Amino acid sequence: MKKCKSRTREERTSRTIKILYWSTLISFIIPVVFLIWQIVITRPEDVYDESYRSRADYVLMLVQCMLGIVVLHVPGILTRRFNIAIPNMLYILYIIFLYCAIFLGEVQNFYYAIPHWDIILHAFSSVMTGLFGFMVVAVLNRSTRTPVQLSPFFVALFAFAFAAMVGTLWEIYEFVFDGILGMNMQKFLLEDGTALIGRDALADTMEDIIVDCIGALCATVFGYVSLKHQKGWVHSYVQSSGKAEKCTKTS
Repeated sequence: MKKCKSRTREERTSRTIKILYWSTLISFIIPVVFLIWQIVITRPEDVYDESYRSRADYVLMLVQCMLGIVVLHVPGILTRRFNIAIPNMLYILYIIFLYCAIFLGEVQNFYYAIPHWDIILHAFSSVMTGLFGFMVVAVLNRSTRTPVQLSPFFVALFAFAFAAMVGTLWEIYEFVFDGILGMNMQKFLLEDGTALIGRDALADTMEDIIVDCIGALCATVFGYVSLKHQKGWVHSYVQSSGKAEKCTKTS
């Protein structure tokens, strides 16, 4: 009876993942043709008004949609290449994050329409990358012949550093592509085209980094408590990961 319920739950989860995956993928693909057309017909010298989107805005949306199509498949690549068993719930949250960040944030303009949308997404993503940091430690430990037995504190420290690094690399990506393609990912331009100056221009980037660190800290505290007291999701994952490796070696 329990096996039937477990199988039903797994089938339901698998169906949910497929629906989310295809819905998100289609939401990235469909706007591409429209965005390319808008880039072609929009003149760089056109003047801003309240409802106007510049060529740079369309370039930004196109780059984000193309990037979304690629990174949507990263978990699958990691699973096949490094034999990483990504928990279904974490994968579902990952897909939802991409949809909210790219389709809703950029294409539907939620970054301007919804207050603090960017901060919410950074907090969400930093918690995910913090938890993913614990998974990386588990994979590194099981991939060596003599696993390094790190204390819960150092595992949590690595997870925090990993999440902070990912957030920092994302800010570097935004800065570089804003300069190369004339985009506005760092939101140094207001919606009406007004350029921010000095500290105001830095506010978005610094808020993102601070929120990334806070989210990563929350995830690592949760993971530390789980490892320290040997219970909870993180401890279960690390333990099952190690057992899976032992079974593979013996077989």
